[in-house]
Parts: sequence; structure tokens; C-alpha cells
Amino acid sequence: MAHEPIKPGSNLDGDPTLGKLVMDAQRDISTLISKEIQLAKSEIKVSVKHGGVGIGLFAGAAFLGLLAIIMLSVAIAYFIHWNGQGLDLHWAFLIVFGLYVLIAGVLALIGVKQVKQVKAPERAIEQGRQIPQALKGRG
Repeated sequence: MAHEPIKPGSNLDGDPTLGKLVMDAQRDISTLISKEIQLAKSEIKVSVKHGGVGIGLFAGAAFLGLLAIIMLSVAIAYFIHWNGQGLDLHWAFLIVFGLYVLIAGVLALIGVKQVKQVKAPERAIEQGRQIPQALKGRG
């Protein structure tokens, strides 16, 4: 009876060895990760394109909104002037200017109050500090 030499990577029963299984698993995981990265790149590419178009449209809307505010300001000033029957134009425009300064001040005050309420994500930081301990088995 002739004996065949045992090939590396197999055992006597014909089943793959543990080393071969580990190598196959590593190869499969590596392939899976690279395919996931390719999928993410293609999805991000599409999202960035749509995001860029959206930002451009928002910028156009903001510009037109600014023009509308300027036109509204002029209209309010002329309304205060009321065809020469109201205040002089220089006072009317000064009133509109003062109104905008007042609105800007109120918005800045509200913004400062909101910024003071910003806090660090304390629970997330604490959980992040516990991860190394949990990995070491001291959880």
C-alpha cells in the first residue's frame, strides 16, 4: 500500500486545517472590507455632487433674499417719507438703519445666550474612557 505524502494545509481526514481556515477568513474579510470601502466611496461621490448643487442653490437663494431685503429697506424708507408728506428721506433711511441695528443687536444677544448653553458631551466622553477597561475585562 503506497502512502501519499501529506500536503501542507490539510490533515488526514481531508478537512482543511485551522491555519487554512484562518487564512481563508482573513482573505474574505479583507475582500469584504475593500468592497465596502468601494461602495462607500461611490455613495459619497453621489452625495457630494448633490450636496454641492444644493449649496449652490442655497447661495443663490441667499443672494436673492439679500437683494429683497435691500429693496424692502428702500421701500420702507420711502413709505416713511410718504411722497414728501412724511419725514425727509435722510431721516427715513436713518430710521430703517436704526431698525436693522436694533434687530442685529437682539439676534446677537440671543446668539450669545445660545452659545453659553453649549456643553461638552460628558456621557460620551465617560463611555469612551471606559472602553479600554472593558476591552481588558475590567468592565
